[in-house]
Amino acid sequence: MMATSHTRLAKFIHWSFVGLYLYGIVKQVDDLSSLEDSQLLWFEVGFATLFLVIVLARYFYMRRFETLQGATVPVHIVHRRFARAVHISMYLCLIMLPVTGLMIAGLYSQGYRDATPDESQTVMDIVLDLHGAAADFSYFLILLHISAAIYSRIKGEGVWSSMVPVLNKETPTENELIKKISTFEEGIYDKVGSYFSRRKK
Repeated sequence: MMATSHTRLAKFIHWSFVGLYLYGIVKQVDDLSSLEDSQLLWFEVGFATLFLVIVLARYFYMRRFETLQGATVPVHIVHRRFARAVHISMYLCLIMLPVTGLMIAGLYSQGYRDATPDESQTVMDIVLDLHGAAADFSYFLILLHISAAIYSRIKGEGVWSSMVPVLNKETPTENELIKKISTFEEGIYDKVGSYFSRRKK
C-alpha cells in the first residue's frame, strides 16, 4: 500500500509538462514547406530540444516514485505492472516525438523532401511516418491514462489525490456497482497473474 502523496515538485513537473505537450499539439507544423522559413525551422529545433530535455528530466525524476503513488488501498501486482508499462510507453512516445522532429528538421535543412505521388518513399517519408505514429500513439496512451485516473478517482483509491489538486478528498467507494466492477477487475488480474506464474514453472 502506498499512501504517500507526490511532492510539490513532482506535481509542478507533471502539470507544467501537460501545458508544454498541449502547446506542442497546437503549434505543430502541418505543412513541411513552411520550414523554408529559417526562423520557424530554428524555433522548431529549439522547441524539440527543450521538449526532449524536459521529458528526460521528468522521467529520471519521476522514476523514484511508485507508479501508483498515493494509493490508500492494496494494489494488485498485475495492475501495478500494467500501469508501469503504460507509463513507460508514454515516455517512449514522448521521446520519439522530439527525436523524429529534430530528424525532420535536419533532413529538411539538408534538402530532403517528402515524396511526390510519382516517387517511391523517401527517408523523409519514413521519419514523418514515425513522427505521426508516435503522436497518434501518445494520444491513445494519454487518453488511457486520463481514463484510468478518473476510474481510480471513482473507486476512491487515493491515486488521484496524490497528483490532482481538485476533487482530492477521496474515500473508498460505497457504490455497489463500482464495487462489483472492481471485484471483477481484481479477478482478471488474478487470472493474468496465475497464467504468467504457471508459465514460469
